[in-house]
Amino acid sequence: QMQFVESGGGLVQSGGSLRLSCTVSTTIFSVYAMAWYRQAPGKQRELVASISYKGSTNYADSVRGRFTISRDNAKNTVYLQMDSLKPEDTAVYYCNTPLTLRAWGQGTQLTVSS
Repeated sequence: QMQFVESGGGLVQSGGSLRLSCTVSTTIFSVYAMAWYRQAPGKQRELVASISYKGSTNYADSVRGRFTISRDNAKNTVYLQMDSLKPEDTAVYYCNTPLTLRAWGQGTQLTVSS
């Protein structure tokens, strides 16, 4: 059963940067598209960014130009580099396989102070 372990969250000031990591327990990580999601208090979980198994990327309009998703297949890890952070980016961030959602990990909390 595939499991996701997110890390790297924290408290950062507006305009700052942070990199999230998600390590995936699977023997065939390289064949999966991966994505980052986030859920802010009182809101639905939303897709933030995705990366195909070939490395093609897509972003939500709200983060395009500020966030960068990448992957390291040798480490079974997907990253989310977040720059120019805004208070509205505050949320719990999760990773998952977007084509077939699986059980969610515990997520990692990002708080951006104004």
